[in-house]
Amino acid sequence: MAKVNFTAARVEAHRCAPGQFTKNGKPVNQSFLWDSKTPGLGLRATVGGAKAYIFQGNVHGSTVRVKIGDPRSWTIDQAQERARSLQTLIDSGIDPREHEAKQKAAHEARQAAKQRQDVTVGKAWEQYLEHLRTKISPKTKKPRSERYILDHINLSSPGGGIAKRGGKEKVRGPLAPLMALRLSEITADCMADWLQVEISRGPTNAAHAFGLFKAFVRWCETHETFAGVVSPDAYASPKVKGILPRSVAKDDCLQREQLSVWFSAVRGIANPVISAYLQGLLITGARREELAALRWEDVDFRWRSLTMNDKVEGTGGRTIPLTPYLASLLQNLRRLNDTPPNKRQTTRLAQRGDQWEPSEWVFASKTASDGKIAEPRHAHNRALSPTGLPHISLHGLRRSFGTLSEWVEVPVGVVAQIQGHKPSAIAEKHYRRRPLDLLRMWHDKIETWMLEQAQVKFEPQK
Repeated sequence: MAKVNFTAARVEAHRCAPGQFTKNGKPVNQSFLWDSKTPGLGLRATVGGAKAYIFQGNVHGSTVRVKIGDPRSWTIDQAQERARSLQTLIDSGIDPREHEAKQKAAHEARQAAKQRQDVTVGKAWEQYLEHLRTKISPKTKKPRSERYILDHINLSSPGGGIAKRGGKEKVRGPLAPLMALRLSEITADCMADWLQVEISRGPTNAAHAFGLFKAFVRWCETHETFAGVVSPDAYASPKVKGILPRSVAKDDCLQREQLSVWFSAVRGIANPVISAYLQGLLITGARREELAALRWEDVDFRWRSLTMNDKVEGTGGRTIPLTPYLASLLQNLRRLNDTPPNKRQTTRLAQRGDQWEPSEWVFASKTASDGKIAEPRHAHNRALSPTGLPHISLHGLRRSFGTLSEWVEVPVGVVAQIQGHKPSAIAEKHYRRRPLDLLRMWHDKIETWMLEQAQVKFEPQK
C-alpha cells in the first residue's frame, strides 16, 4: 500500500479512473491514496467523482474503516488531527464506531430530556385529546363520546370571542391557566395555587376540571415522551387534597306534583324538535347523547320500539319500547322532516349548490354542524324560568324517570333495563332476559301515569 505526503495538489488530482478491473475481473469502483505522515489516514475517490477522507485501523484483529469527511469541508491538517484521535481510541482497544454510536445516543438522550423538560402542558394536552379521540376507553371498551371530548376542549379553552348563543363573551375554562406552563412546573404547590383561584370562580367546575387533569397526568406517566416529568404528588399531595372541594352528588328530580307544570312549559316550546326531545328524555329515561343520536332507522312504529346506541350494551345497543304518546310526537317530527321546502327555500338551496333531502336524525337541527340537536338546555331553562320550578338538568330528567316509576310499582329490573343500567344482582345479570312486550306493558303504564299527573289529555290510536 503506497503512501504519499498529502498536499492540496495531490488531494485535488486524485481520481478513480473508470474501466479498471481487479485480478479477479471485477470492476474497480474506488481508489485510495494513503498519507505517509499520519498512519491510517486515506483519501477515497469513487468512479462517480466523489471524494472523502477516511481512517482505517485494526481493533482486536478486525479492520475498521471510518469516514472522516469531504475534502471540500476538511483541510488536510483537520483530517490528520481527526485520524490521530481515532488511532488513539484504537490503541486503547476501543472501536471508533461503537464510541461514536454511544456519543450519538448520549446526545439524543440529552436532547430528549431537554425537550421533555421544556414541553408545555398545552402540547401534551393536544396529544392527549388525540388519544381520547382515536383510542377506545379501557373502562367501557368503546370510543369516547363527542360530549366527553368536547368537555375537555371547553375546560381548557382560553376564552375570548363572542359566543354564538347569547352574544356574550366566551369565558375561559378552568384548565386554561395550566396550558402555558411546562409539564415540569406542575407540582403540588402549583396545583394548590391553581385550585385556590378556580374554587373561588366555581367549586364544582374546579373539582370536575381537577378530575380530568388528574387523568391527563396519569396518561402522561404511560407515555414514552412525558413519563416521569410530572410528579404524582402534583395531584396526590395532602396539600392539594386538603383544599379540593368535596364532590356532592346531584339530586335534581321532578316531583309528582310538578309534572303538570313541567309538561305545560315544555309542550309550550315553539321548536317541536326540542319539545319532543325533552319529553322523550323524561318518558324513556335515556341518556341525553343516546336520545340525540337517534336515527329514523332506529325507530319502529309498527312494533313500537326504539334502538338506542347504548354505552353499556355495546355495538348492538339496546331496544326499548316506544310508548304511544312519544310515538305520536315522533310521528309529527317525521311528517315535518319529510315535508319538502317551499319554492323560495328550494331556490336558496340551489343558489348555495345544495339539494334538499330528509334528515337521517330524529331530532334534527339545521344549525348544528352534525345535523342533530346539540344543546337543548337553554330552551329548557328558558321554558322553566317563569314557572317557579327548581332547576332541573337534562340528566335530572333521566333521574326523574327512575324515581317516578316507583309510583307505578314497576319492578326495579324493568326500569334498569329500559334505562340501560348494568344489572346489579346475579339474578338480574344471568337469569333475567325480559322480552320487549313485557317491557312495553310496564313502560306504557309509566307513560300513562305521567300524563295523568300532568293532566295531558291523550287518546292512543288503536
